[in-house]
Amino acid sequence: MQLADVRDRDVAELFAKPSVVAEHRTDGSIVVRSTVPLGPVERAVGVWLERWASEMPDKMFLAERTDAKAAWSTISYGDTRRRVRAAASWMLAEGLSVERPLAILSDNAIEHAIFALGAMHAGIPVATISSAYSLVSKDYEKLRAAAVLLDPGAIYVADAASFAPALAAIKSSHRAVVIAGANADKSEGIPASEVLATTESETVARAFAAITPDTIAKFLFTSGSTGTPKAVVNTHRMLTASQTARAQVWPFLERSDLVVLDWLPWSHTFGANHNFNMVLRNGGTLYIDQGKPAPGLFTTSLDNLRSVIPTVYFNVPRGFDMLLGALRDDKALRERFFANVRFAFYAAAALPQNLWDAMEDLSIKTTGHAIPMVSAWGSTETAPLATDCHFLAGRPGNIGVPVPGTELKLVPSGQKLEVRVRGANVTPGYWKASELTAAAFDAEGYYRIGDAVRFADGERPEGGLFFDGRISEDFKLSSGTWVTVGMLRVAAVAALAPLAQDIVIAGHDEDEVRFLIFPNVAASRAVSGLPDTAAVSDVLAHVNVREAIARGLAGLKAQNSGSAGHATRALLLVEPPSIDGGEITDKGYINQRAVLTRRADALAKLRNDASTEWIGCGSIT
Repeated sequence: MQLADVRDRDVAELFAKPSVVAEHRTDGSIVVRSTVPLGPVERAVGVWLERWASEMPDKMFLAERTDAKAAWSTISYGDTRRRVRAAASWMLAEGLSVERPLAILSDNAIEHAIFALGAMHAGIPVATISSAYSLVSKDYEKLRAAAVLLDPGAIYVADAASFAPALAAIKSSHRAVVIAGANADKSEGIPASEVLATTESETVARAFAAITPDTIAKFLFTSGSTGTPKAVVNTHRMLTASQTARAQVWPFLERSDLVVLDWLPWSHTFGANHNFNMVLRNGGTLYIDQGKPAPGLFTTSLDNLRSVIPTVYFNVPRGFDMLLGALRDDKALRERFFANVRFAFYAAAALPQNLWDAMEDLSIKTTGHAIPMVSAWGSTETAPLATDCHFLAGRPGNIGVPVPGTELKLVPSGQKLEVRVRGANVTPGYWKASELTAAAFDAEGYYRIGDAVRFADGERPEGGLFFDGRISEDFKLSSGTWVTVGMLRVAAVAALAPLAQDIVIAGHDEDEVRFLIFPNVAASRAVSGLPDTAAVSDVLAHVNVREAIARGLAGLKAQNSGSAGHATRALLLVEPPSIDGGEITDKGYINQRAVLTRRADALAKLRNDASTEWIGCGSIT
């Protein structure tokens, strides 16, 4: 059997055939929609839990562990429902409501899931706030702002001791009772064990029955990659419609047992609304990965992957980068991974071509066929699924076609097509922010997401769309030439691999493009040959590193000699991106605008050096 035949067979078993139409309007806009109508949508997220707890109460739902040598702690669907109803009973008795929701500050964990599901089961919104705002932040400003906006009735933390500084910092900003999974201080809060020991009350069944598709399920805060974080209203309809559409384009979900090992945070729509809800909706099993693609933490993810091979592998581009190194070095893991993972899914940022090629090449060498690589596109405001690439795209960047129930309007914007979204999966707006809500939608009710797209094939809309950057990030050089930031960033990261972890593009209204480079310190250290004790600044200033970056820049210029396709100068940044400064999310997505604003001194250094071809190393002053 030919390689192409194997791939086509795999895709036919996994995915629905894309079917879309494109309506060209007289004003130049194009409306693209699926020809497949959205299937039946459950009225509430809790319907899924009730179904599986009744049909297969002993089936494992969630598993977690904090030590690679420890056994997995698990909970079944039946036990989950029992604890969810107990938590819901307590919250209703305490008077939590849409105006006094539940706030969760902690990382992913079984107890976290119980409280989140408990709130939604009672018709009470839950707001999971990035733990980075509590455990990494130094000023707690984003956490404080969230507390003021939400006015929560209760705040759950996994460990009162770990979150004590954050709780102290926001104490005057809320009137909530604190629930702590460990080290609870009864003078200021209540142990989670007491809440979960609550006897189920009759009010839970009544509250659950009263939930409608328009009931608010959760508030999710935007990552800040496109401005100040806002609380996005997520209704039950948004969440259930998104999962119905997902099952329609991935029909294998309803035919086979789904096993997911995932680290992506539940404070974001990818990890929560997409991955967690997919497992819950389809009666699968979710192993909670306490690692993440970051130095010192990815070893935990690898230990977990050696224990549990998922049926679908989800990650962000940085995660695939780190995974590839591990798979090359570990034959046993490599063989198990490619033999059992049905396909790999990347999102949150564009995947560089070198990582795509490496994954395909390694899988072919291991099993004789390429692992399917797919992606999707959406945002916190679209719950998140808006488009899905449920076909073999051939190269990265194809975000697919609109899923059932979602339609796109492509509006000419300069040289690009701005994409807007409408459907059952789209938010009604931002919490307590009517002006922001009004500005977010056009006259026809399409959500203005701020991204641009282009057709893979203008004659065949079913060939999908390519992400074409954010409208707000692109800029012109002084020559009038447009710089497409998103595409250039991906090409540059690939050209400078493995030394560049991410790149910020500069040069607005100037003669040339310049790069601010967030380095892969481990890779740079290896290239420099310096010991582990050497300072990061010394590593980045080493001649071997500078010469390797110079070769990468030269290679990029050879690929595209035009002024908008390469950089003449680059600066390696000593300080990592800042959470407090809004430069990075806990998914690893870089906020270009925030970096350019915060690193004005670095930009000035790039701008003012007299040499024509220049690579420097700098820090914030």
